[in-house]
Amino acid sequence: MTERMSQSQPERDYIPGLGKHFLQPLYDVAHSVFGLHPIHLKMIALAELRDGQQVLDVGCGTGNLLRSIGKQSRKAELVGLDPDPNALSRASRKARRAGLAMRLDRGFAQELPYPDGSFDRVFSSLMLHHLDSPSKDALLAEVRRVLRPDGLLVLADMVLDEHGHGHRPGARDRMRDNVGDAVSQRIAAAGFAVEPTRTMALRIGGKVGIELARPSGPAQE
Repeated sequence: MTERMSQSQPERDYIPGLGKHFLQPLYDVAHSVFGLHPIHLKMIALAELRDGQQVLDVGCGTGNLLRSIGKQSRKAELVGLDPDPNALSRASRKARRAGLAMRLDRGFAQELPYPDGSFDRVFSSLMLHHLDSPSKDALLAEVRRVLRPDGLLVLADMVLDEHGHGHRPGARDRMRDNVGDAVSQRIAAAGFAVEPTRTMALRIGGKVGIELARPSGPAQE
């Protein structure tokens, strides 16, 4: 059974999963074509989930990563957050078909609607590059806040090489902060100890960096 909860946050602009709202029905097709499932399986393996852990997927889209987590960790408590109500509706239907219980909330990554120290694991898959620099920092500060002291952030995002190559010009403009070690350095600045980046190639479309990070020191104000 899937629980839905409406958030009373102010409306704001956001970039949907494929960049345009009219492309949203093709999201799951793109997930398969680009070869994201192996990325998700690697993220789950690195997370080392245990029974009863509280898991949040920020920018959950249509719930592909949450569904994979639920299939492998039936006793994990799953929460997904996304600003796109259409994506959440699809995620809800897919969870019901899979027989998985998860809570799906509409909200924004910069203002996570959860208490401090709520989660053992926070995931984020190919969402960070949709945000501008201040919003990226706000997201990471919020993740630091809602993670428990012994928690773990597992974040995957597109990466460019040192010359900014690897994606079409429009995407490069949004990803100017994703060159080299910029993502891991940004995570570290938010109060995390970050492991070396794991890099995986998509079937088409470039490379993805997977970051593992644990809270280090006090949360950022």
